[in-house]
Amino acid sequence: MQKYGVNELRRMFLEFFESKEHLAMKSFSLVPHNDKSLLLINSGMAPLKPYFTGQEIPPKKRVTTCQKCIRTGDIENVGKTARHGTFFEMLGNFSFGDYFKKEAIAWTWEFLTEVVGLDPDRLYPSVYEDDDEAWDIWNKDIGIPEERIFRFGKEDNFWEHGSGPCGPCSEVYYDRGEKYGCGKPGCTVGCDCDRYMEIWNNVFTQFDNDGHNHYTELEQKNIDTGMGLERLACIVQDVESMFDIDTLHALREHVCRLAGVEYGKDYDTDVSIRVITDHIRSVTFMVSDGIMPSNSGRGYVLRRLLRRACRHGRLLGIQGEFLVTLATTVIEGSKDGYPELEEKKDFIFKVITKEEEQFNKTIDQGLSILAGMEAEMEKKGEKVLSGEEAFRLYDTYGFPVDLTKEILEEKGMQIDEEGFQAAAKAQRDTSKGTFGEHSYSGTDATVYDEIDPSVTSRFVGYETLTHESKITVVTTEKEIVEALSDGERGTIFVEETPFYATSGGQEADNGVITTAEGEFRVEDTVKAAGGKIGHVGCVVSGMIKTGDTAVLKVDEEKRALSARNHSATHLLQAALRIVLGSHVEQAGSSVNENRLRFDFTHFSALTEEEIKKVETIVNENIAKCLPVKAENMPIEEARKTGAAALFGEKYGDIVRVVSMGDVSKEFCGGTHVENTGVITAFKIISETGVSAGVRRIEALTSKGLLQYYDELEQEMKDTSRLVKASAGRLTEKITHLLSENKALHSEVESLKSKLAKDAMGDVMNQVTEVKGVKLLAVKVEGIDMNGLRDLGDQMKEKLGEGVVVIASAGEGKVNLMATATQGAMEKGAHAGNLIKEVASLVGGGGGGRPNMAQAGGKNPAGIEDALAKAKEVLENQIA
Repeated sequence: MQKYGVNELRRMFLEFFESKEHLAMKSFSLVPHNDKSLLLINSGMAPLKPYFTGQEIPPKKRVTTCQKCIRTGDIENVGKTARHGTFFEMLGNFSFGDYFKKEAIAWTWEFLTEVVGLDPDRLYPSVYEDDDEAWDIWNKDIGIPEERIFRFGKEDNFWEHGSGPCGPCSEVYYDRGEKYGCGKPGCTVGCDCDRYMEIWNNVFTQFDNDGHNHYTELEQKNIDTGMGLERLACIVQDVESMFDIDTLHALREHVCRLAGVEYGKDYDTDVSIRVITDHIRSVTFMVSDGIMPSNSGRGYVLRRLLRRACRHGRLLGIQGEFLVTLATTVIEGSKDGYPELEEKKDFIFKVITKEEEQFNKTIDQGLSILAGMEAEMEKKGEKVLSGEEAFRLYDTYGFPVDLTKEILEEKGMQIDEEGFQAAAKAQRDTSKGTFGEHSYSGTDATVYDEIDPSVTSRFVGYETLTHESKITVVTTEKEIVEALSDGERGTIFVEETPFYATSGGQEADNGVITTAEGEFRVEDTVKAAGGKIGHVGCVVSGMIKTGDTAVLKVDEEKRALSARNHSATHLLQAALRIVLGSHVEQAGSSVNENRLRFDFTHFSALTEEEIKKVETIVNENIAKCLPVKAENMPIEEARKTGAAALFGEKYGDIVRVVSMGDVSKEFCGGTHVENTGVITAFKIISETGVSAGVRRIEALTSKGLLQYYDELEQEMKDTSRLVKASAGRLTEKITHLLSENKALHSEVESLKSKLAKDAMGDVMNQVTEVKGVKLLAVKVEGIDMNGLRDLGDQMKEKLGEGVVVIASAGEGKVNLMATATQGAMEKGAHAGNLIKEVASLVGGGGGGRPNMAQAGGKNPAGIEDALAKAKEVLENQIA
């Protein structure tokens, strides 16, 4: 048997199935597309799921691929054994309702025996125990003796995932010989040793499971196969493990040369060699697909793999950065099947170098501190590192917690994970309270402070709304990165931009940034120190990376509407100075595409007449179509022209002066219309006070104003329908309704007073005397507080002099009222203090003036006690 290399085997497989009329598709990205169920592509069929489910129509009914995959569920075992790895390539052939078992099995056999040249007598197929069809094909069509065909149960040879399409499997095992076996009598297919290696799995999707294990035949049956390229290479090259096949052997030996060690001499050394060999391959492929190191999601998987490799390099005695040199070997070994590795190698090297440099700054210090913690634990005879200590190592020194766990586990120790999570939560809660959560603007935008000071941006948006420029820096919310990929949020900096960043009261532009490889939606534009302009948003598709040439396109409508509102603020300030006086100064503003807000110095509310005058002046200047001109000039020269500057604003030596005819001249860096006629119209919708001596006007122009009038018109129509009157007679109709409502309200109050009085009946016989002061304390049913107050006045009149206390219960609530005459108050009666003391007995509280007070409660059962308490309280009040 010829010992083919990995790249040869990949090519042979794809060419074989192309000869069987399959479409050979390029490997999909490791980043799943429109599949939130997966963090990373982990099988050959995963990217093809839409074709199997019918969501998408496949480009052809027969497809073949060699798919790059990442699996990290068993990452702790990578390196400890020669079996485990995180990156692998899966060869597969797929049929979407075309051929089925007969062809799939025949081609499996043909490829393995005739193309690759495996010994037929060393191949052992397995089938699902009830799949007689597959058994017959292997036995009668292919000619495999029945004693070499194994029947396995559902657990091994039936693929299903809950309800939906499912079906039996047929696997192929290869006998690698006694040297790989366990030596036990009866060792055969299914043994846990390495002698019989499964290399190919055919899945026959032929049933539909209703979720209750009721199976029906599918009308469209599919084929989904998989064969690990590394496993096939192990067999063909007759080597012990995937770390010995040609491409990984070259990488493994490169690690050994860097470390000055030999593979196969020491277990711990071999573990580190395997970890580095596997992880650098995964890292290189992940970065080539646009995955960037981060603290969450697939970015964290990448970061964890890279840091694990770094740490094991230290264990081998490798000093300094070394991963990029290994990535070179990865690319060299795999570029035949994945040319994008060669195309993106500079980018791959840059990302790996930066991440490794960053980690190396923390690893030595972290290892030293952890060693001290370990020594302290050993001294105390402890086996568990406290969560607080583990978090301090992570938070203060940037040492990854999973690395802490791994190092401790190697020494039979562990960390208090619950304590770690509690410490992390406490820190997050504190941070939220101190800094807030938005780190793209404001004092907490520390990621921008890490950008090289030499990086700057030039705004070209006065002249154009579309511009081509080079991307200089890319950041996430917390760190500078080399790229952002599909769905990731971040900030992009370029050399020149047409996007206006929020400043001078004008809100930022929105729009789109596109490159050859990706599209980025700009949701905000911010200014950072050193003249940098950052475009904040999200990658819509593809990948955006440092060094790309980008086309930046501003949302034209938003810019135009914002410019109209901004220009209107200049006309508004000029009009306010005419109507109110020269003391008017701008005290702040906010302008966007929807409306404008203008704060100004003034000491009283504007009258309706003043507002109308201001509106008239602004609209007259709009109608004049005054030319709007902008000119850069030295600040002293600008001041001599009489241009208005914003109070308290810091200006440079050269300022931009915007003038509108002879009406307005101001320092301003914002965007404006070419002539005032574009503004269309102006309307003040509110005028309010902001603080002492500062007023605020909110106003609308152009599109926003038309929309405002549309809404008003609709509201008028709706109101007209409700009151059954035409728009022309709306005022007359509403006036009539208000008059009618007033009369009805008066009548209702009169009836309520009568009902309350009738409800009390003749209660004068309940009057008692307390130290010469008359007291009437009574209960009525279903009277509200207004009714009680009226009753109190009526009873007080009947008493002549004295104190009245009335309680009413209704709907589980209590209303209490007390009132005292002048003569009673002179003797010490105080209605407010009385009500305060008795209200607690009805589960409430209240108070009031000496002559009248009220309270509410939630315990009607306490009314009798409260009325009895009133007498006791009054006794204490009377001198």
